[in-house]
Amino acid sequence: MKVKAIMAAVLVAGLGAGLAIAADGTHDSRSALMKKMGGAAGALTAIAKGEKPYDADAVKAALTTMSETAKVFPAQFGPGTETGDPAASPKIWENMDDFKAKAAKLESNANTLIAQLPTDAAGVGNALKTLGADCGACHQAYRINVKQ
Repeated sequence: MKVKAIMAAVLVAGLGAGLAIAADGTHDSRSALMKKMGGAAGALTAIAKGEKPYDADAVKAALTTMSETAKVFPAQFGPGTETGDPAASPKIWENMDDFKAKAAKLESNANTLIAQLPTDAAGVGNALKTLGADCGACHQAYRINVKQ
């Protein structure tokens, strides 16, 4: 088995374990999920910029991370979790349907990209434009920028 395939499998398995651990709706669990999302976006960005060579397994693993994270992220904002997270806007709980819809759009777009995997750095760059717009729409509406 190729080393890249093994690494991708380990990343996906680690994501599953991390998602199970980070399911309590606290600032720390939300931050952990966003760090996973950021790491996946960073991996795609490195490929798109040519800093890393195109690697289909790495692209698929990063897109899978984004899809799975987007799927579970809204559950981190259940009733009773409105306080204690300085980066989460109260608008999330006021507009939960929209918040969930934005996450679902990101998940759907990531799944589409997994099914039609980009085949080169330019394709990865185009994928990032789509996914970045999804992330940006949610952050603009629902994230409070705080200095840490």
